[in-house]
Amino acid sequence: MDRRAAFNSTWLAAALIAPQLILVFIFFYWPAVQSLYWAVTLEPPFGGGNQFVGWQNFQTVFSDNLYWNSVRISILFAVCSTALTLVLSLLLATFVDRQLAGYRVYRFVYFWPYAIAAPAVGLAFRFIFAPDAGFVSSINRVFPNLWNPALDGWDAFILIVIANSWKMIAYSFIFFLAGLQAIPRTLTEAGAMDGAGVMRRLWDLQLPLLAPTFFFLLVINITESFVDSFGIVDIITGGGPARATDLMVFKIYSDGFKGLDYSIAAAQSIVLMVLVVSLTFVQFKYVEKRVHYS
Repeated sequence: MDRRAAFNSTWLAAALIAPQLILVFIFFYWPAVQSLYWAVTLEPPFGGGNQFVGWQNFQTVFSDNLYWNSVRISILFAVCSTALTLVLSLLLATFVDRQLAGYRVYRFVYFWPYAIAAPAVGLAFRFIFAPDAGFVSSINRVFPNLWNPALDGWDAFILIVIANSWKMIAYSFIFFLAGLQAIPRTLTEAGAMDGAGVMRRLWDLQLPLLAPTFFFLLVINITESFVDSFGIVDIITGGGPARATDLMVFKIYSDGFKGLDYSIAAAQSIVLMVLVVSLTFVQFKYVEKRVHYS
């Protein structure tokens, strides 16, 4: 018999869900409504009356070449960071799942990076990969100017991709490991008895069964790359050099808090939100059709 939990008192149910609803309203819906309001008005830098301008702010944003540059960089960053994260996290999860020597320690240690705040990650990578003080400095002594994120845009871009992937690998590792451990051992043992090697079993047996996990992590990592990369970019490169790492989320901050153009920043935030929602919709609409849950 299917028994469902039921509340005899409506007020009790309302009291239990009220704190969460209040938090969602204050920290999500209210800022989203305010951003939409500022996006269609001219917001004075130091307060005052707002003037309704309709789509003028969006037209200004879309006619800005620097903004389209940030869009291209953000998309490339999301693709590179997500690909690197998924590949390395799957590789680490596979090693731990095979229970190699010390796998219990690795299983515990690999999750630590996700608990570190993004600004702290950025500060650590900025020091480690500093061309004159980090371990890369020894390479620069042999090959002068081979690595210099402060002057070379591609070096800076590679650095923020590595830093963001390092942080997200820990999160993806946990899900991949859980997915691998949920696969019945009898399947892999049967493949081994049939003569399939490690890579063949991984490709033909384990990866197809990990499709739901892979799809979930694909959505999460792409979303995180667009909206949660500000701390890393701000600490490591500050959007430079020459706007080579000026991601969309960082440009919103620069235009809004440094340039004091709140209306343009609000319009950019609305565009970013629509872009993330659209990418998620496309993934669920088309990519999920290739995912099998049974």
